[in-house]
Amino acid sequence: MMTFYFHKYPFMRLIIPWITGVFCGDLFFDSSPGLFWGVLVFFLFFGLSMTFYFLQRYSLRWCFGVTTFALCFTGGWMGITWQLQQTTNHTFPKEEAVYRILITDTPQIKEHTYLCRALLRGHCDSIGTHPIEQKVILYLQQDLAVSRLRSGDELLVSARISLPANNKNFDEFDYARYLMRKGISGTGYVASGKWAILSSDLSSNLSSGGQALCLSLQPDRTSKHNLGTSLFYLRSMANSYREKIISLYHELGFNGDELAVLSALTIGDKTELSESIHESYSVAGASHILALSGLHIGLLYALLFFILQPVAKRGNTGKCLRSLFLIILLWAFAFFTGFSPSVVRSVTMFSILALADMFGRQSFSLNTLAATAWLMLLCNPAWLFDVGFQLSFVAVTSILLIQQPIYHLFTIKSRIGKYVWGLMSVSIAAQLGTAPLVIFYFSRFSTHFLLTNLAVIPLVTIILYIAVFMLSLTPISWIQTYVAEGVKKLLEILNLFVRWVEQLPYSSIDGIWLYQLEVFGIYVSLLLLFYYYMNRRYKNLITCLSFILLLAICHVTMSWIDRPQSSLVFYNVRGCPAVHCIESDGHSWINYADTLPDKQLLKRVVTNYWNHHHLLPPKEITADYKTTAFSRQQQMLSFHGCRICIVTDNRWRNKLADSALYTIDYLYLCKGYDGHLEELTRLFVPGCILLDASLSEYRKNRLEDECKQSGLHFISLSEEGSVCFLL
Repeated sequence: MMTFYFHKYPFMRLIIPWITGVFCGDLFFDSSPGLFWGVLVFFLFFGLSMTFYFLQRYSLRWCFGVTTFALCFTGGWMGITWQLQQTTNHTFPKEEAVYRILITDTPQIKEHTYLCRALLRGHCDSIGTHPIEQKVILYLQQDLAVSRLRSGDELLVSARISLPANNKNFDEFDYARYLMRKGISGTGYVASGKWAILSSDLSSNLSSGGQALCLSLQPDRTSKHNLGTSLFYLRSMANSYREKIISLYHELGFNGDELAVLSALTIGDKTELSESIHESYSVAGASHILALSGLHIGLLYALLFFILQPVAKRGNTGKCLRSLFLIILLWAFAFFTGFSPSVVRSVTMFSILALADMFGRQSFSLNTLAATAWLMLLCNPAWLFDVGFQLSFVAVTSILLIQQPIYHLFTIKSRIGKYVWGLMSVSIAAQLGTAPLVIFYFSRFSTHFLLTNLAVIPLVTIILYIAVFMLSLTPISWIQTYVAEGVKKLLEILNLFVRWVEQLPYSSIDGIWLYQLEVFGIYVSLLLLFYYYMNRRYKNLITCLSFILLLAICHVTMSWIDRPQSSLVFYNVRGCPAVHCIESDGHSWINYADTLPDKQLLKRVVTNYWNHHHLLPPKEITADYKTTAFSRQQQMLSFHGCRICIVTDNRWRNKLADSALYTIDYLYLCKGYDGHLEELTRLFVPGCILLDASLSEYRKNRLEDECKQSGLHFISLSEEGSVCFLL
């Protein structure tokens, strides 16, 4: 029966090996063979599959299946390998250099900088401009001139751009690989006075010192409109329209959380979302509402489908026209959202549905979903690793597979009851399918998701439809103002309801840790359960239960291996020097060396590590403290007999002693100490010296040289990453 099932959905048989190939190609990218050999293998399997297909021998049908599987696997592998190699095939100079860049997105304000996504047009020197065409992320120091930059501006910048790198902390998010998948080749910091505008409506606004830099180089401007950058200009145009819509929202009186949620719902702009509103929606289980994706495009598709219904009544020609209008309008909407990946994949899916409706085929099926995924991964294999991509397709797949079985568990006779239970069954199916991924990526499970979606989805539907009506009333401003007041009230109700759910007891379970292998095992278990439901055979139930038991044993075993152990951990977090003392029962003390530590940054970096090893929330220590196993006095720590000295100032400088006063295990040098190592070794006998990431490059290099001259063992956290010492 399963073989017949797969024969009904041929694209399912193609997408599985393609996804496997993309995953393996990314995993083994660093040791992957050259593209030449991959292309050779690809054409070998292509030739074999064509040979077996045209032979048309029933006895060799399995050979065609195997070679087609291998062909798709190799195609996925080569696709992601080629894409990643395009990002890593350029080497940047180690010293500061001058580059010509094109800003491709609206700069985003950060704490001390503006984040600019840009296209490197060329490397400038005394000879001329050498073309590069690589995407980078630049952090421009905040000043008045930077705040006026817009997408589409062309600049000259003087900066040291380097390949993306991780801080090598335990279980830290792989930011370098994330940027590689996004096509980002490098990152750099640009100080004030190190950039100048070349072409913009704001070209008169140059940063201080930028005018001289511009005049001294005089780069060639003839390459501005080459084919390679046309897509970026198209995106700039889309961003300008988005900004106009946001300006209209401001004029209509939207502000604060209402403006942020409306912008996220209608044009996919999430820059206005505050940390508090984002956390509220996450805890309540409504984060998918803020991510413009399948739900919103589906609602828009349904609205347009209804509006264009009279056109479809004119026979096959009318149906074709309706599908054509649907596709044009959906892609026009994608244009206004800046062609974000989540919108592109959703619009692609619904465009295929519109085409299927045009030809009278079943519009919404697993085969359509698999075809959409295959087409998208063919265009951009790296989308497989986008969390939104995974959640969208898993949610739709689970709805297609298990929504009907869940719905038929209860018989509801009333019309309202059927509607409510239908909505709940869809929510249960989607949540059941996406729960393993949500827990894996966010270590959180929202327990009140049914209550949230029961109210939120109808509210969002109404808000989205009225917002579209409101935008269409732009020529009639006095009516538009009244409609805007209604939208504000609905947004206020939506946000109040989400915050109310957030405050309910046990609204979410946090700190859950799932291993990657476990996520795969859970989905296999769900498929086995579904297979049993379809066949109702006793042996299938035994197989499923046995697999679940094996999965539970693996989880217990891996949890025992990763249990907490008495240890000291030093993290590579530049803005927050700290010593983490961990007990074997999960309790711990985190000692902040800085008087004003960036605790939020530290928690973002190391939360995964704490969840992985099942640690309880650590006790934060900033002053003298003492327990049976742990004590802190001034800059001296003692934990299970291990002594650590944290040096953050010059209190130990110019101290004289005939011999060393303290034998310590670890000497932790942080920003604030300006002396030489010799001054400390007169007072301490350290077993190991740790150089924190907060030290400047000059100070770090000088201390490293002094350690080498004295023959002392040292570890530089900025180079080695986090270190753990078992006690």
